[in-house]
Amino acid sequence: MLYKFDRSLYTKHDILNTLLIDMLIHDDIFSWEGWGGELKLASGRCRLRIFDLRKGDTKGISHLRPIIVIVSDVPDSGMTIKSCAGHLATTIAEAFHIDSARMLFVEYYPAVTYGEDGKNTIPERYEAVEFTWIENKAIQPKWRTLKPPLLEIVRELMVKF
Repeated sequence: MLYKFDRSLYTKHDILNTLLIDMLIHDDIFSWEGWGGELKLASGRCRLRIFDLRKGDTKGISHLRPIIVIVSDVPDSGMTIKSCAGHLATTIAEAFHIDSARMLFVEYYPAVTYGEDGKNTIPERYEAVEFTWIENKAIQPKWRTLKPPLLEIVRELMVKF
């Protein structure tokens, strides 16, 4: 089926891709500085994707946390995203001017194959991280497995980018 907008014809797939691209705010390697002065303890790098669901086709649905922040480890980082979750969430919220009450922070771990002949697999996983925010600082992280329907939304965003 084709849809007509601005005198042009588009497929449903074209429209969906356009909406997803509009929702993408950031997709790059993100570096954060640690603490401890010159020692820069806990500094590192991660893959950072930020989406704003308000910029897509909301179908009249209002999201309590329309900003989805997805972080994942990169091989050359000195720290893992899990070990610095609070500091990382604080730094991202500050750097991108994100209201922490409107942000869903998700850690993404891709599937890993290991063992002889790659016979064993650890499946991919998405973990939502809840924080207590005090004076714009994320503390006391609590991890939970991301479940449907948010899981499907995040997976769809990840497939496109």
